[in-house]
Amino acid sequence: MRSRYSAFVLQLEPYLLQSWASETRPASLDLSADDGVKWLGLQVLAATCGATGDDTGTVEFVARYKVGGRAYRLHETSRFRREDGAWRYIDGDLHEG
Repeated sequence: MRSRYSAFVLQLEPYLLQSWASETRPASLDLSADDGVKWLGLQVLAATCGATGDDTGTVEFVARYKVGGRAYRLHETSRFRREDGAWRYIDGDLHEG
């Protein structure tokens, strides 16, 4: 999760696509529209991995950012799966509020 957050901050589209699970990966990304976003930080609230041999896990996090001087927060629980020895982002559920 931390590497994906860093990739969003640095607008590393190829890394984000590579770290996405094949069945939910978009064909492309265009982070240039996010040029007005200033990322402020990431807080990982919880992380779970399945039992030994289970290749799934979740990460609950809050990412803080500003747009046009106004502060926002993205609170999500993301699902990941290990593919070819690397963790890949599947999808996530947003938390309201």
